[in-house]
Amino acid sequence: MRTVQHGRPQEGAAQDFGETLISLRDLNFWYGNKRALADVTMDFPINRVTALIGPSGCGKSTLLRCLNRMNDLIPGTRLAGEVTYHSQNIYAADIDPVEVRRRIGMVFQKPNPFPKSIYDNVAFGARVNGYDGDMDELVERSLKQAALFDEVKDDLKKSGLALSGGQQQRLCIARALAVGPDVILMDEPCSALDPIATLKIEDLIRELVKDFTIIIVTHNMQQAARVSDFTAFMLSAEDGAGRLIEYGPAQRVFTNPEEQRTEDYITGRFG
Repeated sequence: MRTVQHGRPQEGAAQDFGETLISLRDLNFWYGNKRALADVTMDFPINRVTALIGPSGCGKSTLLRCLNRMNDLIPGTRLAGEVTYHSQNIYAADIDPVEVRRRIGMVFQKPNPFPKSIYDNVAFGARVNGYDGDMDELVERSLKQAALFDEVKDDLKKSGLALSGGQQQRLCIARALAVGPDVILMDEPCSALDPIATLKIEDLIRELVKDFTIIIVTHNMQQAARVSDFTAFMLSAEDGAGRLIEYGPAQRVFTNPEEQRTEDYITGRFG
């Protein structure tokens, strides 16, 4: 199987967004006979935070999972259109989906550490992928990148399940970082956390984007405005399929949206 190669990102259609790392062209997605996404075309810029916002059921999480083929794991799903990463179609027959998920990591809504030690949580993916470097150094570096090392450095043998919710989420981020991705997908990573833990994750996102491309789904308008460089607003049509309504620099989308539907959602008139 051919694997996804690193390389210069393609120049996307939205040139004012900078270099494009992931592109969607006429993306449609079905769960069985139900279409969940309709004709989504957009570019995700490299080393930027892109937030996907919109009401529940508008396809945000489905779109996110299309970006690293997580939806492949759901029986009866079907995708049409193109998803390119470093200019390669990740749904091509000779692309290894496991390699895609290594390069495009994911952090889920609910922290999901393994019932293992903090150390083994971080090392797990690297071991599975045959990492032959200095594991101690990799674990330390990943925990530092996730802003967790100072809090756990004396307790690396402690179960990851013994950590607080916010620490567990940062542990999951460290686990994702340890396998060497260049994209991190986050599906409402703060929805189960208290305000203080949420702020730490938001600060971490702004730090990580210096080295990674981050795409986040959030219901929290204030969070999207705080952490994202670009914001995409999605909405379901009458047929229930999610569509991209507006996409642009976050400051413009939140302060001067081009679409009335975007303004209505942001100001709380619906959704």
